[in-house]
Amino acid sequence: MNLFGKKSYVSIDGGERTKKSDKRRQKAEPSIPDGMWIKCNTCKAIIYKKEVTEYKLCPNCDAHFRMSPAERIAVTCDENTFEELDAGMRPQNPMSYPEYDEVIKKAQKKAGIPEGVVTGRCRIHGQDTVMAIMDSHFMMGSMGSVVGEKVTRAVEYATAHSLPIIIFTTSGGARMQEGIISLMQMAKVSEALGRHDEAGLLYVTVLTDPTTGGVTASFAMLGDIILAEPNALIGFAGPRVIEQTIGQKLPDGFQSAEFQMEHGFVDCVVERDDLKKILYQILKSHRISGRNKGFSCFTEEIVKFSPRETAKERLFQEQAKTAWEKVKESRNIKRPSAYSYIHLIFDDFLEFHGDRYFGDDKAVVGGIGWIYGQPVTVIGVQK
Repeated sequence: MNLFGKKSYVSIDGGERTKKSDKRRQKAEPSIPDGMWIKCNTCKAIIYKKEVTEYKLCPNCDAHFRMSPAERIAVTCDENTFEELDAGMRPQNPMSYPEYDEVIKKAQKKAGIPEGVVTGRCRIHGQDTVMAIMDSHFMMGSMGSVVGEKVTRAVEYATAHSLPIIIFTTSGGARMQEGIISLMQMAKVSEALGRHDEAGLLYVTVLTDPTTGGVTASFAMLGDIILAEPNALIGFAGPRVIEQTIGQKLPDGFQSAEFQMEHGFVDCVVERDDLKKILYQILKSHRISGRNKGFSCFTEEIVKFSPRETAKERLFQEQAKTAWEKVKESRNIKRPSAYSYIHLIFDDFLEFHGDRYFGDDKAVVGGIGWIYGQPVTVIGVQK
């Protein structure tokens, strides 16, 4: 036997070697079930799904993930109070658009609902209201004939029963597969809301990400009070379309909820976990103001706590100051502002910013406050 001769090797099939190494790797790596992790599109973090609360907020950056109607109902309505309206309505193919029926089936399977909106009657901290919730998981919340019909019927139901209506909007626009029939829904819903307004009833919109296209151009921006979730995209055409059209780079935050509030088109940007409380304040203030309940109690309390100074005493106090002292006092940087008085006098003041025209005027503060149980509109000049 030649120990120093040429060595011989046994060839092993490469494919076999790969299979064995794969098996060893699978045994070494932990088994992670699908659906346990999600990625935040804002901060790009990978998040353990159980860390996300019922409000669906990113634990790292507080970004608001998109919600389904069922999830929205769970965190907004009182438990077991939501009664769905028109649950049996199903979409058709009015324009005989090719493969539209298959697209609808896929959307229904993905979203778990028959169409892109859920409507119903519910209570929020005991306050009765009608609610419509659009779903971005169903063809990006696009508005077709059934979406428009369900929202219209919800508004008409609210009008017939003298109830306010809240609409959670999210949409990529009108549904092109239904052509002009889809676009007709803009006018139809707006007309129903006009009759609701003529009846003296309240309409609140909550703009969620994204609210664009024909929905923005119609009922989304018709609310008596318009709320929005943080960083929601709100506009008619999307930023990429606008940039391509005008050939210019848009400013950071363009068409965000905060941008729209600064420019007067949104009244208030509300964190999702505060939204139920804010909606309750709005609904309750409208109900009491509409029926003028509690006003006698309000006036009695004002009389009871009013200072009992005589006109002569007040005049004497004013005369005790010189003209120059009054000028200095009026220009004192520490002089109380409108905000100072508002927070001292009123409870649960909710400021509204939108003028629906140009922008939020920082010199004027306006909103709804409570004084001895009576809701009042508050307007103050902020120096």
